Amino acid sequence: QVQLVESGGGLVQAGDSLRLSCVFSGRTFSSYGMGWFRQAPGKEREFVAAISRSNSKYYTDSVKGRFTISRDNAKNTVYLQMNSLKPEDAAVYYCAADVLGLGDIQRSRYNYWGQGTQVTVSS
Repeated sequence: QVQLVESGGGLVQAGDSLRLSCVFSGRTFSSYGMGWFRQAPGKEREFVAAISRSNSKYYTDSVKGRFTISRDNAKNTVYLQMNSLKPEDAAVYYCAADVLGLGDIQRSRYNYWGQGTQVTVSS
């Protein structure tokens, strides 16, 4: 069974940076696509970034140029580097794993989810 554990969230000021990490266990990490989603209070969970098993990367428009997704297959970890944070980036951030390895932008394509890590951005 795949398990995902996120870390790295916290309270920061607008303009600051954070790096989220998600440690994968239970299967062969390198064959999975990985995604980051976020959910703010009262809103739907939305796509943020994804990376395929072949290292193709996808971003939602609002984070392009500010966020970077990466993976370290030796450490079974996917990262989300978040720079120039804005108050509207505040949310619970979830890591997800896609068994097909595509790194899809659609939430329904993911098979496993972490518990989330809170990101708070003060203005």
